[in-house]
Amino acid sequence: MTKKILVSQPKPQTEKSPYFDVAERCGVEMVFRPFIRVDSMPARDFRQQKVSILDHTAIVFTSRHGIDHFFNLCKELRITIPEDMKYFCKSELVSLYIQKYVQYRKRKVFYPTSGKMSDLVPIMVKHKTEKYFVPQSSAHDDELKNMFDAAKLNHTEAVMYYTVSNDFGPDEPFDYDMLVFFSPEGIHSLLKNFPNFQQGDIAIACLGDKTIKEAEKYNLRVDMQPTPELRSVPAIIEDYIKKHK
Repeated sequence: MTKKILVSQPKPQTEKSPYFDVAERCGVEMVFRPFIRVDSMPARDFRQQKVSILDHTAIVFTSRHGIDHFFNLCKELRITIPEDMKYFCKSELVSLYIQKYVQYRKRKVFYPTSGKMSDLVPIMVKHKTEKYFVPQSSAHDDELKNMFDAAKLNHTEAVMYYTVSNDFGPDEPFDYDMLVFFSPEGIHSLLKNFPNFQQGDIAIACLGDKTIKEAEKYNLRVDMQPTPELRSVPAIIEDYIKKHK
């Protein structure tokens, strides 16, 4: 029976989160504890990549982390972003976050309604003359680069923040019946903290194809993932609990 669930994300800032609704309906304890954390990159480390942001006419953002660290690092580097800079974002949610740093003008912000990078590429192709700059985490793969190369886009990737394991303390309990992961890095952190981890009866939920593949790569059993009928993580958690009472 599921009693205690570790959700590897920061605790929701509002009490109206569906996670809390599920916890109340199902009588379980939800613990929010990120397996990874995002650290800033010092300006000196960025300069070593020998990339000039102002040589580009458009920025590609895949996450709100990317936006925060891009603008904060630009400030540290004393780079003033031109008003005519264009922004291409993975989703509307990501695009709206830009308002935190610059005046939001729809004519210079672009995103796909699906929230998928594969659907952003055709939009970028329509603006083929742009020189794209792509801020990335230290924990990235070549998927974006290969996607943009295939579309023959003029682009430059650069690391602007570090994604690192958020280690467990020696006295921190690990007595969970369910673990919820949102990225491959979360899987890596679990195995770094607990190299002899045995899944046994612990249920695992994963969001995203990459996270699922990474879990299976290390012979972890993925018990839950979103489906067309159950699209959100709280929904799949509740469905699993009800089926396994």
